[in-house]
Amino acid sequence: MLGGMMPARPCVLNAGCPSRIVLALIADKWTALIIRSLAGRTLRYNELQREVAGISQKMLTQTLRALEEDGVIARKVYPVIPPMVEYSLTPLGRTLVKPLHAMCEWAERHLPKIQAHQKERRRTCGGKPRP
Repeated sequence: MLGGMMPARPCVLNAGCPSRIVLALIADKWTALIIRSLAGRTLRYNELQREVAGISQKMLTQTLRALEEDGVIARKVYPVIPPMVEYSLTPLGRTLVKPLHAMCEWAERHLPKIQAHQKERRRTCGGKPRP
């Protein structure tokens, strides 16, 4: 507390609120796919890379580090040669499974409608598809 005032409740709509950093992390597509892959199981790095098709080694490493730093995933290193590392969700990370699964499911369910709207928009407005 500064000057006897209670801190304001976090609000992602507030430009200076640190909750935006958390939202950016969990709204990231790679985060969503990693959490979905780890839901209910533990995977090694190479297994995760195969599971999350299209993710580069650099992006996987960066995302895993960020999720570990925020307490969303746990990283366990086994003292063997070559080193073996496993990743799993923490209790905090498991709280994201249901909402992120719902978002992924929504994307899959509504893909045909969105593609139809995009196609119609390009036809009528001469727009180009997104990369």
